[in-house]
Amino acid sequence: MHILDEYDKKLLRLLQQNNRLTTEELSGQVSLSQSAVQRRLKKLRNEKIIEADVSIISASAIGMAITCVVDVVLHEGSSKDIEKFKQAMRKCMEVAHCYYVTGTYDFVLIVNTRDMGHFETFSKTQLMENPNLKHFYTHVVMDKVKVGNGVVI
Repeated sequence: MHILDEYDKKLLRLLQQNNRLTTEELSGQVSLSQSAVQRRLKKLRNEKIIEADVSIISASAIGMAITCVVDVVLHEGSSKDIEKFKQAMRKCMEVAHCYYVTGTYDFVLIVNTRDMGHFETFSKTQLMENPNLKHFYTHVVMDKVKVGNGVVI
């Protein structure tokens, strides 16, 4: 396993803010040569410390105006039923995040839909028709106060 040094950590912090920085820009900010930055980035990607280089799309800009947090309770907690639900959620385009959690609920979903009619269709087809789903509770997001995928480094 790769042990992160201060150069790696600084590179990762910079890339979490803007992954389009050039190696020239990065090298200037971390005080390493461009080739050293390239080698480090290659190693961080190969070791899956950097999992992906993506563009984050604004859900509202593409017409997905409603975001809901959905708490899910299954009837049975067998590993087969849990895996089945995980697979169904992985395939569902409206589900942006699906977390298998401890506590009162089995899963917490972050769901993006065009409008409440779209959410109603989603909830009927993906949740209500699931024979192993016992309850689900929906929280409609009024304001996204803080949203991010970064980790503290």
